[in-house]
Amino acid sequence: MDITTLYSILGTLLPFEWASHIFMKNAFLAILLVTPLFGLLSTMVVSNRMAFFSDSLGHGAFTGIALGVLLGSVSPLLSLILFSVVFALFITWIQSKSTASTDTIIGVFSSTAIALGLMIMSHGGGFNKFSSYLIGDILSISPTDLGALAIVFLLVVAIWAWLFNRLLILSINPSFARSRGIPTLLTESLFAATLAVVVAISIQWVGILIINALLVLPAAGARNITNNVKSYHLVSVAIALFSGIAGLLLAYYNNMAAGATIVVVSAVIFFITLALKPYFSR
Repeated sequence: MDITTLYSILGTLLPFEWASHIFMKNAFLAILLVTPLFGLLSTMVVSNRMAFFSDSLGHGAFTGIALGVLLGSVSPLLSLILFSVVFALFITWIQSKSTASTDTIIGVFSSTAIALGLMIMSHGGGFNKFSSYLIGDILSISPTDLGALAIVFLLVVAIWAWLFNRLLILSINPSFARSRGIPTLLTESLFAATLAVVVAISIQWVGILIINALLVLPAAGARNITNNVKSYHLVSVAIALFSGIAGLLLAYYNNMAAGATIVVVSAVIFFITLALKPYFSR
C-alpha cells in the first residue's frame, strides 16, 4: 500500500479538519506506530527500575548526533542510532562486571555523554542547528520517516515476543532466571539495544528533554490499576496510544509543542490512576 492510498483511507476514516493536512496525517500515523512501542517497553523499564537508564539514553543522544556532524559523511540519525546502541550495550556490560552501584555507573556515562556531545556541537557555533532535538517536532515527520518507523515497529514487536518470557523472569528473580539457563547478559543487552533504537529513532520528533517520560509514565499509570501481567501490558499500551493521539490534537488546536503535550496528557492519566489505585487494589 502506497502512502497516497493510506492518506485517502485516513481522510475517509477521519473526516475532521485537522486530518486534511498532510503533516497531521504523517504525525498521526507516526503516533500509531511509535506510542505502542513506548507502552510495551515502558512495562519493563518500570518493572526493572530502569528509568535512570532510559534517561541516560536520551542524554547520550547528543553525542550520537554530534559524531554524525563531526564525521560529515554520516547522517545525524544513523550516527545517533549506532551510538545509542553501543552506548546501551556498553553500560549493560559495565553493570555486569562492576561492583559499583548501578545509578553511579549510569550517572557517570550519562553526564559524560551529554557533556561530550554539547562540547562537539557547540564548537564553531553549530549547536543552534541541532537545538530542535531538545524538544522534537513530530509534525516534521516525512513519509520516508514513516517507512523507517514501520520497519522498527515490526522488528521491536518480533524481538519483544521472543524476549518477553525471559525478561519477565529476570524482572522477578534474576537468580532463578540464571538457574533456568537464561543468558541474563545477552537478554539484558538485547533489551537495552532495542530500547536504544526506539529512543534514537523517536528522539527527533519527541525531544531529548522529555523522551524518558514516555518510557515511564504509561507503565507507571498502568501499574496503578492492574493486577496481572496481561492487563498491565494492555493498559500501558492503551495509555501510551491515547496520550499520543490526545496530545497531538491538543497541540494542533492550541498551537503547542506536540511532544510536551503528549507527556502532559500521559502525566495527567498517571495521577488519575494513582487516585484510583485504592479501588483497584482491593
